Amino acid sequence: MSLNRDDSPDAQPTPPAKGKIAQRRVARSLAMQALYQWHIAGQALNEIEAQFRVDNDFAGVDGAYFHEILHGVPRQKTELDEAIEPCLDRPMEELDPVELAILRLSTYELMNRVDVPYRVVINEGIELAKVFGATDGHKFVNGVLDKLAPRLRAAEVRGEKR
Repeated sequence: MSLNRDDSPDAQPTPPAKGKIAQRRVARSLAMQALYQWHIAGQALNEIEAQFRVDNDFAGVDGAYFHEILHGVPRQKTELDEAIEPCLDRPMEELDPVELAILRLSTYELMNRVDVPYRVVINEGIELAKVFGATDGHKFVNGVLDKLAPRLRAAEVRGEKR
């Protein structure tokens, strides 16, 4: 289940990503799409992962990062949702499923991947929302993650403001 909005006949396949940062960016993009599929279809994670690995060229993907996000987000879903909820302006059930997948993925990274700077997590979430989300979805994602980062990465955010 691909969410790519550019399915025109002239669309070129994405070249393999080079470098760790680019490979993680592709892993996040695929993981977000896989999490969306998990949320919508309720399919087993192992089936979704196998399908994504068959349907996509993983040569330029940080496969371990993809696996960690895909399995880590559902495992921590309750904790992630509890962290996100106070930062929302509407009930979680009313969120766009794409934006929910992005918020869960980003919250997972804020909670579990301190090796990824919080500004990178926010920027990657915004970029995913620009590509896959609704028209102004990136603004919503930005607003929520801006509220969430100081709660989950207080020392890092404080240290940067000095």
